[in-house]
Amino acid sequence: MAIAYDLQMATAAPVGECARELCDVARSAGLLDASVTAGHLIGEGAVTGAGTWMRVGEERPPPWGCPVTEDLGFAPTVYALFRLGKSSDPSLQQDDMIRLASGLLTRIPGDAVLHFQYEVIWLLRRRGELSLNARDDLWRPHRLAAVAPPYRRATYAFAEE
Repeated sequence: MAIAYDLQMATAAPVGECARELCDVARSAGLLDASVTAGHLIGEGAVTGAGTWMRVGEERPPPWGCPVTEDLGFAPTVYALFRLGKSSDPSLQQDDMIRLASGLLTRIPGDAVLHFQYEVIWLLRRRGELSLNARDDLWRPHRLAAVAPPYRRATYAFAEE
């Protein structure tokens, strides 16, 4: 099974704008070349130089209910999916994911959560306040430096089923 992280956002920004902004963040960070467009991110997705596949799309809540809505109190409208490649160092790909997610959140307003399969919440932004998981193994100093302040450290979790 692939290791994947979801950035789910409740925003008035349309999917196309989110994809354009993520594409711009990735190109500015040297993670994607100029040939990759927002259309690629919405369509087949794109792979960063480190091997992370990413895709942007419209959030469609599952019929059984959305844990983000039920547990965190907001209904996601857009997602960015980050699937780690198997042939590259996962830690380096997570570093890239943090730079991408953080950069996107500086450009797109609204509530957001970055999580690993509804098990670990890496970051949560609600009502304009950004919280990063308090676990130092997730948020090493170089990752903290990639996040625009202000933020606080707090750990949130989805409800157990």
